[in-house]
Amino acid sequence: MAVEAEPTNPDPAATPLTFFGNEVRVERERWGIKREALASEAACGYSLVAKVEAGARLPQMSFARACDRLFPGSEGRFERLYPLALRYAFPGWFRRYLELEWKASSLRMFHPQLMPGLVQTERYARAVLRTDRPSNLESLVTGRIERQQILERESDPARLWLVLNQAALTNQVGGRDVMREQLEHLLALANTPRHRVQIVKDEGNHHGYASPFGILSFPDDEDVVHVDGFPRGYVLAEPDDVQKATDAYDLLMAMAASPDASADLISSILKGYT
Repeated sequence: MAVEAEPTNPDPAATPLTFFGNEVRVERERWGIKREALASEAACGYSLVAKVEAGARLPQMSFARACDRLFPGSEGRFERLYPLALRYAFPGWFRRYLELEWKASSLRMFHPQLMPGLVQTERYARAVLRTDRPSNLESLVTGRIERQQILERESDPARLWLVLNQAALTNQVGGRDVMREQLEHLLALANTPRHRVQIVKDEGNHHGYASPFGILSFPDDEDVVHVDGFPRGYVLAEPDDVQKATDAYDLLMAMAASPDASADLISSILKGYT
């Protein structure tokens, strides 16, 4: 039987992710707590604890909260460190956007072909991210799902207004079971009072917007725009750019079906997978 190699411990100051992992190891050893005990508290495997301590895997927020419960005197330290570690599971060019997304009070997003990361299920996200053959696939999947906490946090959860082309509902990603689960999740969001989901129906005429983009709003700052693209996205903060994006989004909302009609359309397409 093959035995998985123990991850090596890198320089703890190399990145916030390695710093987070090293702090977990230091506190665990300080209090004489075995990895098995932390794994049990965090409802994960022993090998994941080892990889987190080595800075080789991004854990879920629930792991950070388990550390705070298990290590005396933590007082929420690991939960406070987690957003910084989360950003370093992503490429450098994406980290500035993550800082903004974490602070946003509302997001208006458009995607023509796929579900955006903020609404993807774990299996859908894995299928999308796998296409690039990344070496850190599991950390990327975890990071994408953990980003969604901004929509569910106890204090001031962000509001989401999502416009999708109908193609995003019918482009099959990861197989029928994955699509059924994803459409069920999208329908739940569409039926959540603080969120809005609108679908631009495929009626033969293209509206001309091909690039995914989002507009982030903040309680005490100006809006910014994030444009998704290949090989990387970018953030725009110039007032003229933000205004053009706002005008484009307003037009897309006008073209799209109403929230209630959009929920009916999602339900109709979902029936084809059930």
